[in-house]
Amino acid sequence: MTEEKQMEVWSIEELIAMTDTVQSKDIEWQGKILSIQYCELTEEEEPKMLLPDDDMPTEEQNDYYREIASQRVARMISKANEKNPEGITLSDDNWGKMPTTLRWQISGTVLGTSATEGEGPTTKDFQDG
Repeated sequence: MTEEKQMEVWSIEELIAMTDTVQSKDIEWQGKILSIQYCELTEEEEPKMLLPDDDMPTEEQNDYYREIASQRVARMISKANEKNPEGITLSDDNWGKMPTTLRWQISGTVLGTSATEGEGPTTKDFQDG
């Protein structure tokens, strides 16, 4: 007999509180752990950018959306850093200097789009062709 998993239901108060809650995760990358912190954003805190023109080439649209996602993640990290200065590892100063594959993994984790935490491309993936 299999046991059905009971899902809890979010209350509006809990959801609103998430925008003030600092969340932390450990990211495994290249055999080491990086601890990060981030905080959910409200609509008002989201980066403001216009949508790309439909006539824009697909590659340029993709670049534009990548930039929006990167700004969003950077804002989420900055917000957590303001709320918890003791937990700072990533900052506006070092975010753009991080290896791209690590930034993808951090972004996927923060935005909830990673297929499996700890999974992502490594430099070995690119070296092997």
